[in-house]
Amino acid sequence: MAIVQDQGSMFMHRRDVVCGGGAVMFSALLASLLGGTKPVWAQGISGPVPEVDRVAIRVVVDSYQIAVAPSLKAGSVEVERFGWPLSDQPPHKAIISEFGLSLHTESRRGSEVRNMLVDFGFTADALLNNSELLDVDPAALDALVLSHGHYDHFGGLVGFLQQNKGLLKPNLPLYVGGEECFCSRQWTAPPLKGNFGALDRKALEGANVKVTFAEAPALVADHAFTTGQIDLASFERVLSPSAMKIGVQTGIGCYPEQFSASERQQGVIPDQFRHELATSFNLKGRGLVVLTSCSHRGVVNAIKRAQAVSGISKVHAVIGGFHLAPYPVEYVHQSVAALKEIDPDYVIPLHCTGEPFYEIFKAEMPSKLLRSFTGTRFVLNA
Repeated sequence: MAIVQDQGSMFMHRRDVVCGGGAVMFSALLASLLGGTKPVWAQGISGPVPEVDRVAIRVVVDSYQIAVAPSLKAGSVEVERFGWPLSDQPPHKAIISEFGLSLHTESRRGSEVRNMLVDFGFTADALLNNSELLDVDPAALDALVLSHGHYDHFGGLVGFLQQNKGLLKPNLPLYVGGEECFCSRQWTAPPLKGNFGALDRKALEGANVKVTFAEAPALVADHAFTTGQIDLASFERVLSPSAMKIGVQTGIGCYPEQFSASERQQGVIPDQFRHELATSFNLKGRGLVVLTSCSHRGVVNAIKRAQAVSGISKVHAVIGGFHLAPYPVEYVHQSVAALKEIDPDYVIPLHCTGEPFYEIFKAEMPSKLLRSFTGTRFVLNA
């Protein structure tokens, strides 16, 4: 089997993998390249998706906070705000907001409790600071999910793992949507262009997490499920703000075997987010709770994919970034109209959604819209 090394990069050719026994040989070769760590594929979904009795979603990192916003109850949803961490001593810490996203979920089914962290913000400083203030217990985490390979979603991950090494459960699964997550990226959208980083695979190995590929729909911690790769099943199309560099240099990057010959030849290609995941819960008697994270493949497409995977049409809540800030207002109106047709009980826009969506949706469906800030916790009960 030929392994070609060129300027610090190692490339595997598709014909060598096929001749060597397909996926099994690819796994063995990839394991050797990764220093003995064998790739793991997620447990697929067979039968109905699990039901949960309750899910609480805490916004650990997002773009801004209003410390004096009051808690409230909106229909069946409890909205708990976080202000300042005050005590009998003068304050010395506050919630950090940044253009990144991280969500903590706690789900219950009978006496079972599961905790997950979905995405990890832009910096470890914000994630670690906010996790401490918001009482996110790293030792209680049952799974980690990375929605896609953008720095504002994985930037805090390695620092979080290193800081909490020894506290996290051994071989804690980290669900990713495929090899594309590890590609080095360039930000190509105005107003700024430049290096947008890459997820450090070796650092993940050192942190004793089990990288778990979920290219197809998969169960997560027995309570949730990922959509797997999201089809472009509506009017929504990808407006790519980044480009992926195919290949590995000095241990950083994505192995090219998962890409077509044409893509490998180009070397750098626009990011189509084929690896993007949404994460969902089936809340008993209420319907789906869909965490879209960033919706580069489209918020409507993400919801439709969750519906198709689960066989459940009713959507109780949609929470996450909808990635509508870069789009013209006419496109945003289309998104609002499509969401109106889906008719979720609650819509909770975060991160990259943009103010035009918020204003348009508020004018058309005010009773369904819930405002979120960094630190807010949404409790949804069956």
